[in-house]
Amino acid sequence: MSRAATASDRPALGIIAGGGSVPVVVARAAEAAGRPVAVFGIVGEADLDIEAFHHHWLRWGEIGRLFDLLARERVGEVVICGAVNRPDFSAIRVDLGAVLSLPKILSLMVGGDDTVLKNVVRFLEDRGYRVVGAHEVAPELVGGSGNLGRFKPSDDAEADIAKGVEASLSLGRLDIGQAVVAISGRVVAVEGIEGTDELLQRVADLRKRGRLKAAHRSGVLVKAAKPQQDLRVDLPTIGPRTVEMAVAAGLAGIVVESGRVMIVDRPATVAAADAARLFLQVRSFSGGTS
Repeated sequence: MSRAATASDRPALGIIAGGGSVPVVVARAAEAAGRPVAVFGIVGEADLDIEAFHHHWLRWGEIGRLFDLLARERVGEVVICGAVNRPDFSAIRVDLGAVLSLPKILSLMVGGDDTVLKNVVRFLEDRGYRVVGAHEVAPELVGGSGNLGRFKPSDDAEADIAKGVEASLSLGRLDIGQAVVAISGRVVAVEGIEGTDELLQRVADLRKRGRLKAAHRSGVLVKAAKPQQDLRVDLPTIGPRTVEMAVAAGLAGIVVESGRVMIVDRPATVAAADAARLFLQVRSFSGGTS
């Protein structure tokens, strides 16, 4: 581990870290607010950047060690953030804490991703920890409104945005997905279990096959959180890769819901949108498209 946690009577913030930059953003925000921080990096998932903070490395299956460390570090609140892949359970070597909790742990893994995440939250809360969202510690992850880059939507794009917002809210209420693509005033693709990248790949393929007759560089990706989504552990995201995929799909821009969609690597995402001449906009969806 790197440096000792800041001495404070306030309980520490524990960050269970997967891959990507979000755990680092959260740790920096917590330290800037004067909170002691302990980062728990998952081996094979978390980036080495977490070593700039007080940290421990944990392997999948070290449940007992995790709770021992949470207690030792006087953690009161926990953030679960960063990208992770479902582990290969055949390769996991569990510790005693995991063995003692095995029936509960096995029950956590049953169901889809939403159910698994909710079960993990409950597992931590049952042991006295409060789970908070990354955006609650680092509001800049979901902050801002209006155009983030140099480009603005045209009148035609505004019609696509209106249709996309309407469809994304309906899609979320049905618990189907988080994103839609609208082109020429109609929804042409909706996100299912495959995720946003695959949605955009599908649109790109439809263009190549001539199934979408709209002119190149038209249409919009609209992304929102589902009404029932637990944003503490399942915050919808976009990032530079989303911009890259939107360009390949021939879209004119991206619109995300204010306060409920995280922009990962925001400076790089905005720069990528500007370089591609895409508009990138954050707006409230609750009252329509205003």
